[in-house]
Amino acid sequence: MQKVWSISGRSIAVSALALALAACQSMRGPEPVVKADIPTSYTYNASGQSIAEQGYKDFFSDPRLLQVIELALNNNRDLRTAALNIQRAQQQYQITENNQLPTIGASGSAIRQVSITRDPNNPYSTFQVGLGVTAYELDFWGRVRSLKDAALDNYLATQSTRDTTQISLVSQVAQAWLSYSFAVANLKLADQTLKAQLDSYNLNKKRFDVGIDSEVPLRQAQISVETARNDVANYKTQIVQAQNLLNLLVGQSVPQNLLPNQPVKSITRQNVFSTGLPSDLLNNRPDVKSAEYQLSAAGANIGAAKAALFPTISLTGSAGYASTQLSDLFKSGAGVWSIGPSLELPIFDWGTRRANIKISETDQKIALSNYEKSIQSAFREVNDALATRANIGDRISAQRRLVDATNTTYSLSNARFRAGIDNYLTVLDAQRTSYSAEQGLLLLEQANLNNQIELYKTLGGGLKANTTDTVVHQPSSADLKKK
Repeated sequence: MQKVWSISGRSIAVSALALALAACQSMRGPEPVVKADIPTSYTYNASGQSIAEQGYKDFFSDPRLLQVIELALNNNRDLRTAALNIQRAQQQYQITENNQLPTIGASGSAIRQVSITRDPNNPYSTFQVGLGVTAYELDFWGRVRSLKDAALDNYLATQSTRDTTQISLVSQVAQAWLSYSFAVANLKLADQTLKAQLDSYNLNKKRFDVGIDSEVPLRQAQISVETARNDVANYKTQIVQAQNLLNLLVGQSVPQNLLPNQPVKSITRQNVFSTGLPSDLLNNRPDVKSAEYQLSAAGANIGAAKAALFPTISLTGSAGYASTQLSDLFKSGAGVWSIGPSLELPIFDWGTRRANIKISETDQKIALSNYEKSIQSAFREVNDALATRANIGDRISAQRRLVDATNTTYSLSNARFRAGIDNYLTVLDAQRTSYSAEQGLLLLEQANLNNQIELYKTLGGGLKANTTDTVVHQPSSADLKKK
């Protein structure tokens, strides 16, 4: 009978251990279903491999801009902070991984004491040295493993956040560099306009001085002069502000020889801006990958919260030497050891652990919503850039024709005024229209180049330096669970 009970007891123990190990694998629960309503195509689809697959050294064509981008990648403080956050998350993951292993420590003690039963009048000493394992948790329910998975996902999310920062930095530097270029172009246009207005003012002053015209044309010419002077001062301010922004993004003063002193006509060698497949966007956008990792971490936290419902089983042990005489401490027969498990299970916690499970489940729903929104936002940004790309060429062509027409009108009006056929008001109106059209053309040309940069960024371009480089995304704990 005693043998039967022994066999039964062992069977129960083995079964309990098997259930514990099974619980360790299934405590996390199923992963939520993502419903982001991913479109099958873009609003304005451009077939071919996504331009995001190109490295920024191959996408951008101006060597000065590439040098500025390199300076920014080496010195930008936001990118530096993102890299430090990666190091911090890596160390945090290392800590949680180490929690799966026992902590072994050395101990030593020397105690002077009196024992009533031994000899109350003569105190004696006890010496002890040894190695010990303190409260090593036997992770039957997967709590420690779930925390390690969550730390891994947070680490990977931090890496993706750093990649997102780099992509954003590359595009911001390129656009700030362009802003400086077009601020210079606008200043040159304003200077040319001011010179023409001063010539008109001097002519009107002479006509007023000899009594040909009244004072009204003279004051109208003066208004145009002062307006042009205001524009010159404004664009000088914009140049300094654009340079200040570029210096901030780069993290140091940008050398003058790397700044464009002429309006940039082309930012890339690309003629066709292909978007690739919509599914490519999920792999190329690190912000989407970061949200995916955070969703996986939320699932791992649910597993840790559920495991807290079960007993915490810890193992404590030590081995060493003990003696009442220091000289006898390491002699034969002085060895001592101890080992024993401990179990902890709160009986009444007033629903705290179950509340923690609900909190973790709510956090997972929030992470799921954020993940779905990040996907939708990514597609919206790409479609917005494509919408601009689809019509920007027609707008620039129309604006150039408008510039030609207004310049011709200004030349004819000026000639008729000088011939005494028309009054100066006609010339003034034509000049203002021509100046406004020239400014509008510069704005559209800048918008066109900015749109090329924006499309490259929204598709996920800017992470690779060279097209031949490979970007590897590590699997999340949820992905590893599926394997």
